[in-house]
Amino acid sequence: MDTDAVIAVNQPSWDRLEALVRTRSLDAEQIDELIGLYQRTATDLSTVRSTNPDPVLTARLSMLLSRARSRITGARTPLWSHARAFVLEDFPAALWASRRGVLVAAAVLVAATLGSALAFGLDDSLRASIVPEPEQRRLATREFTAYYFQGQAGGFAANVWTNNAWITVQAVVFGVTGVWPLWMLVQNGLNLGLTGAVMGEYDRLGTFFVHLLPHGLLELTCVVIGAGAGLRLFWSWLRPGPLPRLWALARAGRSLVTVAIGLVPVLLVSGILEAFVTPSPLPAALRVAIGTGVWVVFLVYVVVLGRRAASRGITGDLSEEVIGDSVAVAA
Repeated sequence: MDTDAVIAVNQPSWDRLEALVRTRSLDAEQIDELIGLYQRTATDLSTVRSTNPDPVLTARLSMLLSRARSRITGARTPLWSHARAFVLEDFPAALWASRRGVLVAAAVLVAATLGSALAFGLDDSLRASIVPEPEQRRLATREFTAYYFQGQAGGFAANVWTNNAWITVQAVVFGVTGVWPLWMLVQNGLNLGLTGAVMGEYDRLGTFFVHLLPHGLLELTCVVIGAGAGLRLFWSWLRPGPLPRLWALARAGRSLVTVAIGLVPVLLVSGILEAFVTPSPLPAALRVAIGTGVWVVFLVYVVVLGRRAASRGITGDLSEEVIGDSVAVAA
């Protein structure tokens, strides 16, 4: 089938359908015409798919039909329904789809942290070359804990939230490079390990964990998820599979937007923990238990709802009504 010929023959009816869709008020005759043109265009789309699945034309007709269908039915999905679907389906599905990249990112962070802690903890001269001994003493005895008591808790939580959100968004956006997320993880791991080594040298390792775990488990998990999702974008560009490279990259990119948006409220929770729980006068065991409990709840949310959504074919991508139908390709 000649695509140009199909367009030439049917373009007037498609233009008329689009004009009717844009018309604010339709009379009875125009409504009948709208329904007829909708049915005819649906037949045209079916013909294009089955004979010559041109992706541009398929997407164009899919969008046109979606708008016409909405105009005919007059149905609107409530905002709360979209929010519910995002929280219970799209976001966990996008996280589950990125799980392999997240595991790689977690392994990089853990390796960098442990390696840094061991290297700086066992070699005093190496540690002193990075942080002079007077500064180590100030960090261990005063500055590490003083950080969590800066100003009002509400303002501190907001600052922490925006800073962590910015770091995570960078990992997502620059993930296509394949380098930035790994470098960011290595940097965080080195700093974390160095701080732990300094605190351990001055017998303050307990203080280090008590002030890190209540918020750090969730915060670092968000950073790892952002990096892992970014690595997934890089992998879809490197190995697109059966889809054209740009299509695979676009699909992964849309899912990444879902991840970035979904992590914003999670990072807000982490900021609240860091501002109100970490420096609180609660017993240390209780503070760690609160942070660990919130972290476990988030992991259960990701695994349970993510697997359930994935089993139903949800990927965290936009619906076909928005992006157009996918064309089958050979594996």
